[in-house]
Amino acid sequence: MQAALRPPTPTLADVLGLGAVVPFRRGEALLSDDEAKILQDAANGNAEAFRKIFAKHRSDVQRLVFRMMGARSDLDDVVQEVFIQVFRSLRDFRGQAKFSTWLHRVTVNVVLMQRRAAKSRPTYAEEAPADVVADEGQVLPDEDAARRERMRAFGRLLDRLAEKKRDVFVLHELEGMSPAEISEIVGAPVLTVRTRLFYARRELEQMWKDEPTLASLGTTFSKAGNGSGEEEP
Repeated sequence: MQAALRPPTPTLADVLGLGAVVPFRRGEALLSDDEAKILQDAANGNAEAFRKIFAKHRSDVQRLVFRMMGARSDLDDVVQEVFIQVFRSLRDFRGQAKFSTWLHRVTVNVVLMQRRAAKSRPTYAEEAPADVVADEGQVLPDEDAARRERMRAFGRLLDRLAEKKRDVFVLHELEGMSPAEISEIVGAPVLTVRTRLFYARRELEQMWKDEPTLASLGTTFSKAGNGSGEEEP
């Protein structure tokens, strides 16, 4: 008798009702022929090719910037700076990694530079701009209000994490990146990334009960947070 298939383990994004928020998918080919041509044309100064890159990846970059920096009036300026750096650096992209991974690295580097320049901690508890909230089609007003409140509550918990732990947690749990990919982006050994992720999860689980909006999700959080197959350090 064939064993019954287990339902997929919910991601943290599923638990919070944030929708499909893993834009940089694993297992994709490094570059399709079409993408390689667009990137090459953009690197050679073709404005139309670069507009295609911007249109395809803007929302993903904006969402990652928001998750790392919180709600800011200059969020769009930071996104614009990311694409300025992309334009300047495209000739250095050799196709030895997925373009999305390379773009992730550029985005994180810009965010870290902006943080150092501002010398201030990000704030996540403010309202997210409408265009960085995952689009799930037709959502009832009550459902949308509840989802936004969960986001604010979760943001307050992220505010309490140390910056390095928070970055690793966001990249892994909300952006779907592996510890190896995160290691390349943040410039830390894989073991260090796993350690930060482990302690970030543990601290968040301990703080979960402090937010009534999230308290009922507490038992699910452990399953979601540890459903990626990553072991403790």
